[in-house]
Amino acid sequence: MSKKKLIRFTENISFPHLLQPRYSELQPEFRLKGRWRNDFFRNNHPITLELGCGKGEYTVGLASEYPDRNFIGIDIKGARLWRGCKTVEEKELSNVAFIRSRADHVESLFEPGEIGEIWITFPDPQPGKERKRLTSPVFLKRYQRILTTSGIVHLKTDDCDLYDYTCRILNESPVEIMLATRDLYAEQRNEPVSRFQTYYESIWLEQGKKIAYLRFRFHQQPKEPRN
Repeated sequence: MSKKKLIRFTENISFPHLLQPRYSELQPEFRLKGRWRNDFFRNNHPITLELGCGKGEYTVGLASEYPDRNFIGIDIKGARLWRGCKTVEEKELSNVAFIRSRADHVESLFEPGEIGEIWITFPDPQPGKERKRLTSPVFLKRYQRILTTSGIVHLKTDDCDLYDYTCRILNESPVEIMLATRDLYAEQRNEPVSRFQTYYESIWLEQGKKIAYLRFRFHQQPKEPRN
């Protein structure tokens, strides 16, 4: 491991808004499950979750734009999360948390109806491993359980195969597709989602690469959590 990564991993320990639960701390459930608003954010604002948040560009960008919402970014890469945590400190944001964990653990981290919105930004397309895709039926069921009754899921991807796969899965699922486009910035330039870009997304756009986008919600969802 490089010296730079070691320094970042050490600094990660000091960030109050970064949680790095061990696997044993997620069994059977994390201590903040159902308590994020009361015990961590100390407000009753809705929570938006970003899966595979990387350096946190979306999490931080959205948190800056919407101070009346709470935002949680999840990623397994500690070096990437370091950048997001530093940006939160620099911007003095109080409505952001990061979790170093796998997306598989969302049901250990959040109770039914605790999340108001989910963002999946440029996930690994997992070629040849459909079950591991963050839009596979297995993951969709997890999202449905933790979302509120009106909760929305967003997907942005530069991978055409992942986009087509997700459209097919959604057409076979109890969801309402609210918006679907193969070329977000050409077809839906005025969409609010166009205002936020990851570092690599901006590079791909400069190279003329198309960005696909899906927005959907489930027809049937659990009841809202009790405070």
